Amino acid sequence: MKKTKQKNTIKTITDQINKSIVVMSGKGGVGKSTVAANIAMQLSNEKNKVGLMDCDIHGPSIPKIIGAKQKPTQNKKTINPIETETGIKTISIGSLQPETDEPVIWRGPLKMKAIEQFFTDVNWGKLDYLIFDLPPGTGDEPLTIAQILPNPDGTVIVTTPQEVALQTIRKSVKFAEKVNLPIIGLIENMSGFKCPNCQETTNIFGSGGGKKLALELEIPFLGKIPLDPEIMESGEQGNPIVNNKKSKTSKQFQKITDQIKNKIK
Repeated sequence: MKKTKQKNTIKTITDQINKSIVVMSGKGGVGKSTVAANIAMQLSNEKNKVGLMDCDIHGPSIPKIIGAKQKPTQNKKTINPIETETGIKTISIGSLQPETDEPVIWRGPLKMKAIEQFFTDVNWGKLDYLIFDLPPGTGDEPLTIAQILPNPDGTVIVTTPQEVALQTIRKSVKFAEKVNLPIIGLIENMSGFKCPNCQETTNIFGSGGGKKLALELEIPFLGKIPLDPEIMESGEQGNPIVNNKKSKTSKQFQKITDQIKNKIK
């Protein structure tokens, strides 16, 4: 009876969501949350109704990146997500903790339950896009999302160019294939640093590894994002770089977002 009720709840929610996009990576530190936040912000800037679910229980960063400073409100049985000034609806364990530096010391079952509740107990309402920002790896959190989403539109995989990151990306691709999660494409983040003074580009983490891997695995390559100090500054300010229309990096995020939209039409 409980499983039937949960299935009915999930169907009710998914019927109101036009497209669901999972952003994941096999390795931490590749800028996955920054990518997820900027894609969400770009979609919102295009007058779409967007939700962003932070599934990283131990290292939530979405509230900081998108400037979600308030706390969610709660009804009797449901939670109202935070809605930013730009219109993005979001939920994160980081917004529910009394102290921002308080660690979450949970085992797998508690994390899985929290992620389920983020989806089923939150008043998402009607959305054009719901984006799931997953923690690195292929453990409890990604598996939970794969199990509760009946027909996800696909996953965007984020990597950096160097081989140590690419090795784990192969695992992410195989994970997506095993759980029937369609792959939208691969993004190479931190791809080259352009010196603001001399304008020379230095490939700190190498270059081209993401595109080469995409060709090897026969998955779409969505594009490169440079190692840009403005990305860091915008994240610190809670104002994703796509809001800076003069930025070349902003334009690159726009192109990648357009590709994602076209691939899941």
